[in-house]
Amino acid sequence: MQATQPLVFAPYNTLSDEACQERIRAARAKLGKKAVILCHHYQRADIYQHADLTGDSLKLSRLASQTDSEYVIFCGVHFMAEVADIMTAPNQIAILPDLAAGCSMADMANLAKVERCWRELGEVLDVEREVTPVTYINSAADLKAFCGEHGGIVCTSSNAGTIAKWAFDQRPKVLFFPDQHLGRWTGHQMGFPMDEMVVWDPDLEMGGLTPEQIKKARILLWKGHCSVHQMFQKSHIDAFRAKYPDGKVIAHPECNFEVCAASDYVGSTEHIVKTIKEAPEGTRWLVGTELNLVDRLAKEVLPQNKIVQFMATTICMCSTMQRIDPQHLAWTLENLAEGKVVNQIKVPEHEAKLAKLALDRMLAIS
Repeated sequence: MQATQPLVFAPYNTLSDEACQERIRAARAKLGKKAVILCHHYQRADIYQHADLTGDSLKLSRLASQTDSEYVIFCGVHFMAEVADIMTAPNQIAILPDLAAGCSMADMANLAKVERCWRELGEVLDVEREVTPVTYINSAADLKAFCGEHGGIVCTSSNAGTIAKWAFDQRPKVLFFPDQHLGRWTGHQMGFPMDEMVVWDPDLEMGGLTPEQIKKARILLWKGHCSVHQMFQKSHIDAFRAKYPDGKVIAHPECNFEVCAASDYVGSTEHIVKTIKEAPEGTRWLVGTELNLVDRLAKEVLPQNKIVQFMATTICMCSTMQRIDPQHLAWTLENLAEGKVVNQIKVPEHEAKLAKLALDRMLAIS
C-alpha cells in the first residue's frame, strides 16, 4: 500500500556525499527495473556515475520515449523532465530530483511574450502563412505546445540545420526562440546574410524592429542566450592558437558567432564527445562547452595522449544542473523505494498533446 506522506528532504541536507552514495545504491537495488535514471552530459560526476542512460537533449528525448520503467528520473533541468513526461506513456512518472533545477535560457522566453510577438508580427505579415515558429528544446512545454499549434517544430543543437530546412520548406520565414546564437549560427550555415537575421527583443514594442526589417528578415532571432556559453570569447581561442598552433578548437553553437566562426568544429555536446573521441592520438583540444562535460571527456581521452582544455579562463558550469546533487537523488530514490513519489513533473494534458506534436515532427526528420 502506498504511503501518503513522503520523507522530508531536510535531514538529507546534512548527509555527506559518501553517505548519500551508499543510500543511492541501496535504494536503486530495492527499486530494480522500476526506475531508470537519465543524465545529461552536463550533469556533475557524482550523479552521472549513477546514470542508466546518458546523452544530449536529442538523444535523451529519444531514450525517454523508449523506456518502459515506472519511474523516469531525469538528472538534468526542468524542461528536460517535461520532455520525458511528454514522451513517455501515461502510466509512467517523470521525476526531477530538485525542482529548482531550471534553465536561465529557457526562462528568457515565456508564452505571454511569444504570443505577443506572434500578434505583433501579425500586424506586419500574414504570420500563419509566412512564419514557422521553431523552439529550441531548451524551453518550457507551453512553448513547444505553441509550436505544435502553429505548424512549428522543436529543434536541438544536434539537428538545428535539418529542422531549419524543414521549417523553410513550410513557410518563408522562421521565428527562432529562445537562443539567438544557435539560430544565428544555423542561419549562417544555410547561407543567410546577417541583415536577414534580426534580433527580436521581447521587451520592446515590435521587438525593437521596423516593419521594413521584419519584412526583409528570413530569421527572427529571440533575444536569449545561455549563461554558460556566453562566457566563451574569441580571445580565448586566439590565446590558445598562439600557444598551440596545431591545436584544434571545438565549440557548442550556443556560443556567440565570433567564437563559432573561429572554431575548427561546431556542434552539440554529443558531436563534441564523438569528434574528440574519434580524433587521432596525441591531439590537443580547446573546448567551448560546460565544464563537467569537458572535465569528464579530458579524463576519458587522456590514455590516448589527447589533451582537452576548457575554453574559458574562469570556472563556469551550468549552476542549475548542479542542483541535482547526491542529497536530492538519495531523497528521491528512497522515497520511491518506499512507494512515495516526490517532485513529479506533469505537463497538462492539452499542452502535452500539442508539445508532443512538435516533438514528434522533430524526431520524424532527425
